[in-house]
Amino acid sequence: MALNVEDKKLADRLTALLTNIPGLLLVGANESSDVVLTLSNEISASTKREASLTPREMEVLTLLAEGMSNKGIARRLGISVHTAKFHVRALIDKLDAVGRTDAVAQAARRGVIQL
Repeated sequence: MALNVEDKKLADRLTALLTNIPGLLLVGANESSDVVLTLSNEISASTKREASLTPREMEVLTLLAEGMSNKGIARRLGISVHTAKFHVRALIDKLDAVGRTDAVAQAARRGVIQL
C-alpha cells in the first residue's frame, strides 16, 4: 500500500510519527512494499477498551465529533459541565488519545464512529 504526500513538511512529520510504530516498516518512494496487518495483545486490549464505551460516552463522542464544547455537550444532554468534562476525560483515556480532537480521530480510525 502506498501513500504519496506532496507536502515535504507533512511527509517528514508523518514519517517521524510513524517511525516508532512496532511492526511498521517505512520504505522510500521507489521501493516496493507489502501490507501486513498483525493483531497483537496491545491492539486487542485497545479493542476491549473501545467496546467498554458506555451509551452516554458514545453520545458525548458524537457531540465531540460535531465540535461541541463541554458547555454545549452539557446543554444538549441535560447534564452539568462537570459531568460533561468527566465523560470527555473518560473517552480520551479509553481511546488512548492526547486530547478531544485526537479522541475523535482515534475513534474514527478504529471504526467506533463514522465522520
